[in-house]
Amino acid sequence: MKLIYIAFACILLAGCGGDEFQDLRNFVKNSGVNMQGKIPPPPEVKLYEPFAYVNDANLSDPFKQRKPETTSNGRRGENEPDINRPKEALEEFPLESLKMVGYLMKQKVGHAVIRAPDNKLYVVNVGNYLGMNFGLIQKLSDSEITIKEVVQDSTGDWSERISNLQLVDKE
Repeated sequence: MKLIYIAFACILLAGCGGDEFQDLRNFVKNSGVNMQGKIPPPPEVKLYEPFAYVNDANLSDPFKQRKPETTSNGRRGENEPDINRPKEALEEFPLESLKMVGYLMKQKVGHAVIRAPDNKLYVVNVGNYLGMNFGLIQKLSDSEITIKEVVQDSTGDWSERISNLQLVDKE
């Protein structure tokens, strides 16, 4: 029985050998003989020269925190916020995460309703603080809150910027 299988396999293999596809074999064999690709040379590598900040007395180290000079009144700039005042509840959240969801009139005074990321509602008025940049509410309307934020730049100076919170539609 083994002998029959071996004989059958030899017949099959003998049928596969022939010159039927010899032209195809020659084409594949010779198709890449004269082809040479051109690879451009790599770019020239420039040597990195590190700069030592401690060698030059006129430059401060960018990785050390700067301590701004205080003025005669003990403050570090004309716009510096009062850091020692007690923080309000909405100052622990970034301004971008707060949403104005309503407006109330109470005794002819407008109040805004704010939803914080903790899903609690807060009622605020002009003079309240919110956001993490000492944001003071300057103006309220039925559709918008105008906030004056005080931010510190890399040199230690304090500058003001105006931001707005728009009333959001129902989600």
